[in-house]
Amino acid sequence: MRRLFPVPTEPSDPSTGSSTEPWGLDELADAYAYPERPQSASGAYLRANMVSSLDGAAHHDGRSRPLSSDTDMRIFGVLRGLADAVVVGAETVRQEGYRPARAREAFAERRAALGQPPAPAIAVVSASLELDFSRPLFTEPLVPTVVITGGQAAEDRVEAANAAGARVVRAGSGPSGRVDLGTVPAVLAELGYTRLLTEGGPRLLAQFVTAGVLDELCLAVAPVLVAGDAARIANGPLAAEPERFALASVLEDAGFLFTRYRRIYP
Repeated sequence: MRRLFPVPTEPSDPSTGSSTEPWGLDELADAYAYPERPQSASGAYLRANMVSSLDGAAHHDGRSRPLSSDTDMRIFGVLRGLADAVVVGAETVRQEGYRPARAREAFAERRAALGQPPAPAIAVVSASLELDFSRPLFTEPLVPTVVITGGQAAEDRVEAANAAGARVVRAGSGPSGRVDLGTVPAVLAELGYTRLLTEGGPRLLAQFVTAGVLDELCLAVAPVLVAGDAARIANGPLAAEPERFALASVLEDAGFLFTRYRRIYP
């Protein structure tokens, strides 16, 4: 792996092969560390991690894994290892077969120093709560899974979630019953989760974008073309105004580009 941006102050010697050696977990964790003080009003920092093909597809045949690589999955694990909570949509939970995040020894000391639990909580966004609460995601997590719903969720589904051990919170009280994505970072911050990571899917990311609460995008660009009619990484309502982001870093490995963009605050 090599860093393309910011440009290294001391170019690596090609004869040593150092530019193509895998980075250690500590190096990656330092590169992707959360800022100490979020600038958002919510008090939380919301980062998205997505992968896209060269032609803009967010998945192949409904799943993102075919677009991934070993290094992409390594970074995926590091981002989880740094987060307080991982925010996902209900459809992604169903499509990708989500399981609880696991504790990893490599991040234990770092997490303990920051007062984090051994593993991040998974926070599932679902207005209807049409989820299988018998799945390990709800019955076997190290940290209770959070279910974020709207104001009109059926009480029997809320009871089923609570009975499975999930922690149900409300984000939005409107008559539509929809989850107000703009309030999700603040709701999770109230639970003590301020380092947030969303892994999608595209509809959830689009809603965070249009709500104006996304602080950072970590986008892996895979050197593949898939054609088809797959969604883009953010697939939903049009933002009222394009939100400007600044390039923070670019890493390259085996043709994959691992980019980070941070929101520009006035």
